[in-house]
Amino acid sequence: MAVDEELAALAERVQARCIAARLTCATAESCTGGLVAHAITSIAGSSAYFRGAIVAYEDSVKEALLGVPAEVLAAHGAVSAQVARAMATGARERLGVDLAVGVTGIAGPSGATPGKPVGLTYLATASRQGIDVRRETWAGDRAANIRSSAAAALELLLTAAEAGA
Repeated sequence: MAVDEELAALAERVQARCIAARLTCATAESCTGGLVAHAITSIAGSSAYFRGAIVAYEDSVKEALLGVPAEVLAAHGAVSAQVARAMATGARERLGVDLAVGVTGIAGPSGATPGKPVGLTYLATASRQGIDVRRETWAGDRAANIRSSAAAALELLLTAAEAGA
């Protein structure tokens, strides 16, 4: 299945920058369900820099495969800056890459809690330069929120790659 033009264009830019800088990359995804990795791998030549993805939708998978501490999940919830940070760090360490992105959010239409509306998404990149975390709140339906989150994750990867990760 093809990704839309904007996601493909972002993925091409990520690829060009990562290859030029000799950076390897991975994703840790929850609310996007692998869409970021799909966008990346839809571009021919992605195997030159992309190592893999972990789609960790359930908390137990976040813990087991990404090393997100149970205490962080209990204290802050799966949709939090702390979990996005831990997901990105876990993917970077476990997949042995220079740069990783983590994305967690509430795509909708249900799942909102007090203080955490539908559309709330946290994204983080982990690189040798550190961790960058962003908070976004999308106003679309489920499909639009997932797509917006994937685009934001690609943009965050691009920013980190341009900074030299």
